[in-house]
Amino acid sequence: MTEARPAQAQHRAGLASTALGLIAAAGLMAIASPAFAQTAAEPAEASPQDAAPLVDAPPVQDPGLAAYDPLEGFNRASFGVSMGLDRAVVGPIAHGYMAVTPKPVRNRVSSVIYNLGEPSTALNDVLQGHPKRFGVTTSRFVINSTIGLLGLFDVAAGMGLQGHGADFGQTFGRYGVKPGPYLYVPVMGPLSFREGVGRALDFATDPVGIIGGGYTTTFGATRLGVGVVDVRARADGAFRALDDSVDPYVTARSAYGQYRESFLREATGEVQALPDFDDAPSTSSEAPSAVTTSSAAGPQ
Repeated sequence: MTEARPAQAQHRAGLASTALGLIAAAGLMAIASPAFAQTAAEPAEASPQDAAPLVDAPPVQDPGLAAYDPLEGFNRASFGVSMGLDRAVVGPIAHGYMAVTPKPVRNRVSSVIYNLGEPSTALNDVLQGHPKRFGVTTSRFVINSTIGLLGLFDVAAGMGLQGHGADFGQTFGRYGVKPGPYLYVPVMGPLSFREGVGRALDFATDPVGIIGGGYTTTFGATRLGVGVVDVRARADGAFRALDDSVDPYVTARSAYGQYRESFLREATGEVQALPDFDDAPSTSSEAPSAVTTSSAAGPQ
């Protein structure tokens, strides 16, 4: 049984945000980015239903990039079209896959997809100045691609080498690039301007895709198609929870914003400040503001 990674919650949140943009065309572009596919691949033993609470969170004020949505009218229309296409095309395919494929087999498929995203993560580890992370990611890929039978099993996790995600959007954020406006693009799903540029670079620099000859080859096309179906199948619980939301668009936007902020904090070493419940209640009329503080040492 594959061990759960420490970043399990972030992988689940990534799964939810990816799934919300996963339609026929949007899903293809999302999975074409190896970093996005890797973020979506949660630990093998986690149930798709586990992601539901992350998507069905109360539509509170959006943090970070999701707070700036000047194109909400366009984004809502795009979101509606995307969800309609999912119900008509991708969802039924994913349901058929789930019906005929036992869960243990589906878990192994997800593990392979995650493994194929590790070289892209390693590239961003270098660009972010995290040599220790680069070493761990590279070791994981070598071990899981050999002893783990091409990534079918996460042997490296059992050796103490836990996985993590990294992409160009995160790399830009680490060096201070602002996210820009929130967008829900029919071809790419939920993102910000920063993440959109990062997504394009993820696609163009994917080491596995470059070596494999791109998505016009048999290997590339198979990886693409299987990845789309796998991510949608794992996100099925998230889609069901979204249908029960009061405002699915706001819920989806908030989940994406929270995930990307958490993902960026992982690269910068920032931690979210939490209230000290041992202190006496404040008598100030001002509402406490959400702040972040930098840890003494960033992640390596």
